[in-house]
Amino acid sequence: MELFTPQKETWFYHVNPAFKFFIIFAALLITLFNRHFAFALHLLLIYILLLVLWSGYSWRKLLLLLAPFVLIFISTASTMILFGKGEVIWWTWGIIKISEESFFRGLLLSMKTVSFGVMGLLFVLTTKPLLFFYALMQQFHLPAKYGYSFIAAIRLLPTVWEEFHTRTNALTIRGVRYKAGIQGIYERIRLYAVPLLAQSIRRAQRIAVAMEAKQFHISSSRTYYYATSYSRRDAVLLITLVVLLIFAYVSAQYIPLFEWEPPVHQAVILQ
Repeated sequence: MELFTPQKETWFYHVNPAFKFFIIFAALLITLFNRHFAFALHLLLIYILLLVLWSGYSWRKLLLLLAPFVLIFISTASTMILFGKGEVIWWTWGIIKISEESFFRGLLLSMKTVSFGVMGLLFVLTTKPLLFFYALMQQFHLPAKYGYSFIAAIRLLPTVWEEFHTRTNALTIRGVRYKAGIQGIYERIRLYAVPLLAQSIRRAQRIAVAMEAKQFHISSSRTYYYATSYSRRDAVLLITLVVLLIFAYVSAQYIPLFEWEPPVHQAVILQ
């Protein structure tokens, strides 16, 4: 848990969680439907800058958390680069064909993928799941039976993990040894899956009965232990993100860090 403990809580932590989610979602929609290479590059750099400035984490932790995105970038780009279509062929060998169009489309697709990962990481690192669902119920009128169901599921994850460790220790004490190969994998699944699944079903049944007894199914006004509301920080976030998106678009038009446009007759929207 020390890895996910920030050095400080920035103002971004105190933005309404549900509002923060929809603002980030809107920004990512722009990223998704964009097919301008320079604009996608500028957006990615801005998203990384926001993660560094607004997350409150040290640069060492951020480098550790961002390390998997390097692999994602390479794997996503290489698939399109090696097997994409194009007219300006750079290199070909068997079924592998690298062209100018496939190369830049691969980079464009990978930049979009990493942009989603960076903004998703920023949201996860700066948002408490409990407050997020409370905000959805209070500001966006999510039915309580769904909101509290998600909250209960999140609260049960540590319990399931603890039961997994308890099961592991019990099997170790009993001297259980596993065979090698596929048969050993089957034995592990049999010894772990059935007990953990049975406990999860019992626990879910108890929670369902408790929620039914407390009338979570009735769609009436409720009181909440944690109250969430809008604040000036929400307006600051909206204005800041709009300004940054406009800046990224304008800078991509006039001072692009790198420029490439696909041929008009081959233009596609990468999703």
